[in-house]
Amino acid sequence: MRSTVSTKEERHMKAIKTSILAAALAAGMGSTAWATQGVTDDEIVIGSNGDLSGIFAAFNVGAIKAAQIVFDEVNAAGGIHGRKIRFVVEDHGYQVPKAVQNFNKLINSDQVFAMILNLGTPHNIAGFPLMEAKQVANIGPLTAARQMIEGDITYKYAGFSSYYDQMRAGIRYLAEEKGATKVCTMYLPTDFGLEIQEGTKDEAEALGLEYVTETTHKPDEQDFVGSISKLRDAGCEIVATAIGVRQTIVAYGTAKKLGWTDASFIGSSAGFNTAVAKVPEGVTEGYYAAAGWTDHEARMDNPEVKEWAENYQAKTGEPAGTAAILGHGAATTLVRGLEAAGQDLTAESFQKGMESLEFTDVISGNVPVKYGPGDHLGGDLIFISQIENGQWVEKARIDPTKSQ
Repeated sequence: MRSTVSTKEERHMKAIKTSILAAALAAGMGSTAWATQGVTDDEIVIGSNGDLSGIFAAFNVGAIKAAQIVFDEVNAAGGIHGRKIRFVVEDHGYQVPKAVQNFNKLINSDQVFAMILNLGTPHNIAGFPLMEAKQVANIGPLTAARQMIEGDITYKYAGFSSYYDQMRAGIRYLAEEKGATKVCTMYLPTDFGLEIQEGTKDEAEALGLEYVTETTHKPDEQDFVGSISKLRDAGCEIVATAIGVRQTIVAYGTAKKLGWTDASFIGSSAGFNTAVAKVPEGVTEGYYAAAGWTDHEARMDNPEVKEWAENYQAKTGEPAGTAAILGHGAATTLVRGLEAAGQDLTAESFQKGMESLEFTDVISGNVPVKYGPGDHLGGDLIFISQIENGQWVEKARIDPTKSQ
């Protein structure tokens, strides 16, 4: 029979051990609760969820390469406040379900601190609840949709002017330059396409132009003979496009093959891609785009632009393009925000750091970039460009904050 004293002592020791364990667990839980996701003493994890194999891969691939160059150079110089950037990239192929899977992986498994260059309007929208739940900032997404900075903007930072504003500026420019009065749209019936359609229609109405007709398309559509014939027969003089990169080339080429050359076709920043300009035999000559940045080819006399373009080609083995400009802009903005956040990197300090930024993005075309409390749109400028002799040529530079 065990003694009462022994039993009491055992109970007392068990109680002490339980208390110690509880304290240890509480301390561990407290540490985890206060830790910043994706940040350690020597590393910051940054994620990207984009289209590396779908209809907008021509934008995403070059952008990711340009961003990686920025991060590699930052890391080689010692990192940011002693922390190196680890860049984790996933491909959703422009499929929303796959994008959601990727967001779950990047946010909950890889535990990224922030994300850049997430491509696609519906894809970003689907990811916002996941990002916001973990205080993951979304910087420089590869979409210019207004939703990127609507609602609670705490973790949203757009790089350039919206599709809506771009298209309104583009329609206004062509109406004035061409004397056109009949406007039409061809678009993907998604959040992306609908914003282009809305901007086009609203500007036509504001200018007293006739919004004649429109055509909608699937992401994998490649035969545009019927649609182009419909738009031509309706007498369209300006055609706004909101379709994939290859689709833009095919649709515009189809119009030329059908002998329809007296209408002006214009895309948003989603059509402002080097691949569109470099199609052999002048297939896309004359096509317009309204975007938040300008191409670099005509600016190679600027030493900083020349150095950047040559460095990109040396590191990747391919010429820099409009997508690379976007990647460089998003990555350098992120780096500036991390530097401004200071050594104690948290979601809150990063927000303060981002909202303190004000600089000129030379590579993007001397775009004034400024973020502040309540204003998470970096650049406001809109550039109207046209393809001439296989390259984008800037035709107009519009500041919507001063032209209204």
